Amino acid sequence: MARYLLIESSSPWESGTTAEFYRLARDLAGQGHEVTLYLVQNGVLAARTGARESGLAEVAAHARILADDFSLRERGIDAALLRPSVRAGAIEAVTDLLMDGARAIWH
Repeated sequence: MARYLLIESSSPWESGTTAEFYRLARDLAGQGHEVTLYLVQNGVLAARTGARESGLAEVAAHARILADDFSLRERGIDAALLRPSVRAGAIEAVTDLLMDGARAIWH
């Protein structure tokens, strides 16, 4: 079993490949790997409660999802307004995962 850190910087509504990246996260987790999806920049827009469903709920059933706290603040999104399956996380979470040997893929 490997650890994966998938970093998504685009919202699913601005990039058609975001859905495929979500699918990759789900598939890796389904194969028994430990997967963290880290949403950054416009990627955090999909994490809001009430945002149109884009496949993120399906990822949450299989992988851990973190939303970059700085990106949330930049976009005026309160962490209390995130989907229940998404937690706010500092960039240090990325550093910790990388230091622990996670394989990283940035989209």
